Amino acid sequence: MILEERPDGAGAGEESPGLQGCDSLTQIQCGQLQSRRAQIHQQIDKELQMRTGAENLYRATSNNRVRETVALELSYVNSNLQLLKEELEELSGGVDPGRHGSEAVTVPMIPLGLKETKELDWSTPLKELISVHFGEDGASYEAEIRELEALRQAMRTPSRNESGLELLTAYYNQLCFLDARFLTPARSLGLFFHWYDSLTGVPAQQRALAFEKGSVLFNIGALHTQIGARQDRSCAEGACHAMEAFQRAAGAFSLLRENFSHAPSPDMSAASLCALEQLMMAQAQECVFEGLSPPASMAPRDCLAQLRLAQEAAQVAAEYRLVHRTMAQPPVHDYVPVSWTALVHVKAEYFCSLAHYHVAMALCDSSPATEGELPTHEQVFLQPPTSSKPRGPVLPQELEERRQLGKAHLKRAILGQEEALRLHALCRVLREVDLLRTVVSQTLQRSLAKYAELDREDDFCEAAEAPDIQPKTHQKPEARMPRLSQGKGPDIFHRLGPLSVFSAKNRWRLVGPVHLTRGEGGFGLTLRGDSPVLIAAVIPGSQAAAAGLKEGDYIVSVNGQPCRWWRHAEVVTELKAAGEAGASLQVVSLLPSSRLPSLGDRRPVLLGPRGLLRSQREHGCKTPASTWANPRPLLNWSRKAQQGKTGGCPQPCAPVKPAPPSSSKHPGWP
Repeated sequence: MILEERPDGAGAGEESPGLQGCDSLTQIQCGQLQSRRAQIHQQIDKELQMRTGAENLYRATSNNRVRETVALELSYVNSNLQLLKEELEELSGGVDPGRHGSEAVTVPMIPLGLKETKELDWSTPLKELISVHFGEDGASYEAEIRELEALRQAMRTPSRNESGLELLTAYYNQLCFLDARFLTPARSLGLFFHWYDSLTGVPAQQRALAFEKGSVLFNIGALHTQIGARQDRSCAEGACHAMEAFQRAAGAFSLLRENFSHAPSPDMSAASLCALEQLMMAQAQECVFEGLSPPASMAPRDCLAQLRLAQEAAQVAAEYRLVHRTMAQPPVHDYVPVSWTALVHVKAEYFCSLAHYHVAMALCDSSPATEGELPTHEQVFLQPPTSSKPRGPVLPQELEERRQLGKAHLKRAILGQEEALRLHALCRVLREVDLLRTVVSQTLQRSLAKYAELDREDDFCEAAEAPDIQPKTHQKPEARMPRLSQGKGPDIFHRLGPLSVFSAKNRWRLVGPVHLTRGEGGFGLTLRGDSPVLIAAVIPGSQAAAAGLKEGDYIVSVNGQPCRWWRHAEVVTELKAAGEAGASLQVVSLLPSSRLPSLGDRRPVLLGPRGLLRSQREHGCKTPASTWANPRPLLNWSRKAQQGKTGGCPQPCAPVKPAPPSSSKHPGWP
């Protein structure tokens, strides 16, 4: 179910040389699969529209004959939807066969498919916003808008490698910049963001930019799962890389679950994200076991090493049992592919049987260790609930006792492997995954061969009862946050000015150009800060005061040159070079949020009710969602993380300390 580039996305990243991550070779290889997936999405969308219309007609009419006809049509539409969803599940609910060029056989993993989206036209709303609220010609930002659209088009088809992750992260960072610069709690961009559910294929749309950000973050996590599933886990290095990828995926889903709410699609609901996070951590734990487990031909003969492998396998089985319980319960059970639930169940049985197999090898094939080296019985085994016989302090030392107990564990291993094969055969999708059956069958053959070796014709002793294995791991994986800074780049719309001042949360008026001449004591003002430079003080009666400059104004132009991003020294140098002729300045004066601009003000910008922000990081603490479509958006940023913290956006004061250049800051997490 690993998604690749769609055929209609070819060349998406060619408009900008900086857009990397579109793998054309992989796109050709998986073109048929993705083309069919896109067609199914369109058909599902069409059937849903027909169903909505039929339901409206059914509720509106009182004619019994019409109601019967509509009811028949509804049943037909629902049948088509079910067939389409089943076909989509076969495409999306499969498992990665693990083809990575290695001859070693490893258990397949479960990757996630990327959420797909429709094309989006940023041009009209952004140009209008730039013209109306920033007082600039929106048409002059055509290049920036094309760059943003090219980036979005390219991130729809990322390659399954680090370049693809950088592409998604770069677009996510630009969404953070857009959120910080153009949005207010009372204003959205007026765009509908269309995304298809990764699990069901059902389309969803919202006007909230938070939906776009959340969907991209979901794809970052999904791409990590695909990268992890492609690793060659037959070697320790590949298992380590796969484990890190699954940890990053779990971190992305955890971040999404904690910071978004009211998801419009099932794959981004809290229950679904929790299940996905558990699944990724279970697969990371499996990678820990694979990194320790050598090939069968190089299996260690050391008793302690085998016991450690047994407890590691028991830990993996415990993780998968937890995931299976979560997937088997509603609402997750209603939209998670059946093949996922079946595979998780198979893995739980398989790794439980592996634990018993390694214990049997420790008892039968390993040389007995000294009593001081062996762990106590309680450290390795869980007492069976029906057992009334007390166990000794250590594992059995007598050869016959070890054989009997090892034989009992082999019996449980064989039963578990046969159960895993039975569960595998029950799922139609899993039956097509030959690799999974091969792995379990090979392990079963080894267990049967060892059991035949231990079995004796004159063995009339009562079969021992094999206890459960105590789960234990030397390395417990933890969710790791995705590297959202790896695709960090400059704000595409940085020409509008630093975000600390020139964003939709502030209002200002443009003053000038004014001509400033040098008096006996200079220009009569004090400058402070960088990007933009702040007029920190104006001497009463000076040339600056006569020109109308005020404390708290920001210099945006010197002698016709835009200087919103200039440093303090650059502005001072330009003013000194003016000489006796003086300099022409343009400044902006911030307005209180409660004051409406006068008619003489030039296109003031409304950005937030709380005035000037001191830094982008403070702004990023709270990212409001759009409220155009609904008073309570379906998806918005959660503010639970901010409870109990001081902060927020400070009120403007005079003199205002300049904020650091916003280009050096990344918009903070809401």
